[in-house]
Amino acid sequence: MNTLGIDNHLDWPRIRHLFQIGIFAGLAALSADIVLGWGVPQEGISGADGYLSRYLTVSDGRIFASALLGIIGIPTECLSYAGIYRLMADSSAKHAHAYRAGLFGMLIFGALTHVMCCAAVFYYRRIYAIDPGMAAADTIRFAIWFLIPAAVLFAISLFTTAFVQISAFAQGKTPYPKRCWMFSILAGFVFMAVMRLIGNHPLTNALSTGWISLGSLWMLSGLLMTMKHGQKGRK
Repeated sequence: MNTLGIDNHLDWPRIRHLFQIGIFAGLAALSADIVLGWGVPQEGISGADGYLSRYLTVSDGRIFASALLGIIGIPTECLSYAGIYRLMADSSAKHAHAYRAGLFGMLIFGALTHVMCCAAVFYYRRIYAIDPGMAAADTIRFAIWFLIPAAVLFAISLFTTAFVQISAFAQGKTPYPKRCWMFSILAGFVFMAVMRLIGNHPLTNALSTGWISLGSLWMLSGLLMTMKHGQKGRK
């Protein structure tokens, strides 16, 4: 029985459409991460100065493009997760309530966090042009005041939805087979680890930056490809 006040009918064509939209939006979000994260740290520099030095080659145009792609891709991607909400809404109000709460948080803070990352890179490059010795320290202070609060709230929302989703699938609270719990956004950690093992290259660094987008693409693509099993589970 629906206790959420939202339509939870298993409209499979609509769920499929949401997943398809989410995949295209995820590609836009991944492009935003690649545009911003493409680069390598300068040799011989350690600590925060070394890490941030990878952004010295990022132009203002790339920062703007990354912010724009993120503003479009991330909220659209989050809205597409309504398809996952629909999968659990009829079977488990508890899971659906928790998932929806996390989803709202992702929708509110996801794009904001990305744009603040872009702003931090822009700030770093501007300070570096004035005083290279103070650029990293000033950027960290900027991030503490403006980026970190949004990032923490986004992380809480992200992990809430991820763990609730894994729990719902693993407990059979969706029409999908229980094994489909593996289609989780947290798979992005695996992609990031693989990229780090490959080495310090512009592409691997860029893909590491986009671990959330890669996890989302894995999740939505997997659920889309196995949808026929979900339809057999409950019609």
